[in-house]
Amino acid sequence: MSDLSDLLKAPGAAIEADEDFDAINALYMERGWSDGLPIVPPTAARVEKMLAYCDRPWNESIAKIAPRYGEATPLRLAANAVMAGCRPEYFPLFMLAIEAMCEEPFNLYGIQATTHLCAPLVIVNGPVAVELGINSGHNAFGPGTQSNATIGRAIRLALVNIGGAIPGAGDMSTFGAPSKFSYCVAENEADSPWEPLHVERGFAKDTTTVTVIGAECPHNVNDHESLSAEGILTTIAGTMATTGNNDVYYDALPLVVMGPEHAKTVAQGGFSKADAKRFLQEHATLPMNRFSKENIERRFRGTLKARYGESPLDTPIPVVQRAEDIIIAVIGGAGKHSAFIPTFGATRAVTRALRTGEGQLAKSVKDFRR
Repeated sequence: MSDLSDLLKAPGAAIEADEDFDAINALYMERGWSDGLPIVPPTAARVEKMLAYCDRPWNESIAKIAPRYGEATPLRLAANAVMAGCRPEYFPLFMLAIEAMCEEPFNLYGIQATTHLCAPLVIVNGPVAVELGINSGHNAFGPGTQSNATIGRAIRLALVNIGGAIPGAGDMSTFGAPSKFSYCVAENEADSPWEPLHVERGFAKDTTTVTVIGAECPHNVNDHESLSAEGILTTIAGTMATTGNNDVYYDALPLVVMGPEHAKTVAQGGFSKADAKRFLQEHATLPMNRFSKENIERRFRGTLKARYGESPLDTPIPVVQRAEDIIIAVIGGAGKHSAFIPTFGATRAVTRALRTGEGQLAKSVKDFRR
């Protein structure tokens, strides 16, 4: 591991700037290095504190961030984490999320460059989520928790500054979305009646993971009246069944977020998570004639001809092709709400695990070394 002062001597590795907070922010805004909000100046001292939680060579790439395919080195990532307001102990999870979303199945290039309004959603599972206080309960998708807000914001800054997702250039989203500022939560494992998301995806319960999903913002499912598993799942399926979401056209992995109250009612009705997925896949359908004529001709009779080319117009079109492709996570606090989160469609969720010892609050950098 090199000394930081040596790394900063490389051409373009550092800039001389006025120490005044307003002056530094004006410079960063002018150069497009911000998300529009004020940043914490990434001084050498602050960056070095961040890198104390990294045992990798600070100038070696851990991933290439599309669409520019910029080299995501720990040094560059640390600067963005400082800018976002991250505490140093958040840094290993931030790096892990960047690695996960740069895996090929996630299709970061498509998510970054599309006209769609998706953004990478990070769901954290495992003990470090608790140690870092990542919000999984009330207002988990909203403001108020430093870890959620700043880890998510650091990801966005890295996508812009390293990946080149500049609005109107690398990022061509027609509308954008609030989730492009920050989109990071933990699963509410303590209040879930089922196995956690990361266990379902093949990891041990005491392993810390991040799961990244190319997602829209949450679409609320309000059901205060249903008292049965079938009732709640019917309402969720009805919310999923829309003609305008991307998932209906792809072999996609959309996300159903169940509030703990809804999840417990469904589980008490005898439904496993797999049972709930099968119910949703079977009931989240709408007849082909609900789509526009042009979509029927160009999509179902064209792109999806092998599947629907000769099908009558009343053929039920499922939002999800296979039950196992529905992702279910329990997130949120009290209240009889769930949420449907459609995705970019042409993307697969990726889950990666934190290395043993990495990111724990009681550890120092010497404990992380292999």
